[in-house]
This record gives sequence, structure tokens and C-alpha cells, in this order.
Amino acid sequence: MISFDFGSDGSGSDLLKIPAGGSRLPTSNKTIEQKQHFIKMEGRKVYKFAKKMMVDSVIKALEKVDLTRKDIDLLVPHQANIRILEAVAKKLHLPKEKIMINLEKYGNTSAASIPIALDEAITQGKIKKGDIIVLTAFGAGLTWGAIIIRW
Repeated sequence: MISFDFGSDGSGSDLLKIPAGGSRLPTSNKTIEQKQHFIKMEGRKVYKFAKKMMVDSVIKALEKVDLTRKDIDLLVPHQANIRILEAVAKKLHLPKEKIMINLEKYGNTSAASIPIALDEAITQGKIKKGDIIVLTAFGAGLTWGAIIIRW
């Protein structure tokens, strides 16, 4: 790992969350009946947030080590939804072959999506020694981050 950028903004905590099951609202018959243990999301707002913050985070992490978007050999993003992935790729000016996408095979596997995609990229020979690999994600809270790896 040669660089990273992480962040959070609690003002968006209601945009993507699981309302019950934690210490604030412990599991009960009522929370189960009200289906409060499923992800609740304001899709449009999360889309805008994810697109912006994933791109910004990648750029900040690259700049810390004097790299640019052109130096990216492979982007391995959180596999949330195809529209977000396409928007991030477009804003970073990356061709499709420089982005690892396996969303169509597994769907959104949440926190496992980057490790699964990274494993597939390795298995498929998309990564070679010395490559600049960028991992980027967003999540509830709202949180975001990017990690730059020289393979």
C-alpha cells in the first residue's frame, strides 16, 4: 500500500442504514415485524454521494504519491450498482478494461465486493507485478475511501 484516503460525514447517516439491531434499537418482536433489520436507502442521494466521494477519494490518494488517473492500471471499486461504477469510471476517464466489474455475477456483496473482485482480477491475470491498483468504496454512515497499491 502506497497511499490512502478515508473519510466520513455523519450528516448523511440517515441516507443509508439498518435502523434496528444495534444498541440504540435492540432486536425485538416489534422491530422484526416492522422490518427494521433491512437496509434502508435514499437511492438518488446515495448515488450522488458515492459517485462524488469515490472519485474525490481516488484523486486525493493518487495526489499524495504524485500519481494521476493515467497511472491507474486497474480500478477495483465496491460493486454497489452498475450506474455508480460507470459514473466513477467516466469521471476518472478510465476505459472499461481498466475497471474490475463483476457485479453481474454476484450482485452487491457489500463489504466482500472488493476482496471478491480483487481475487477475480488476480485469477484472470488482470494484475501484474508493479501495477498501480486502486481500491475504492463507500458505505453507511456515510463513509468513503480509496487505497493505492503498487502490486
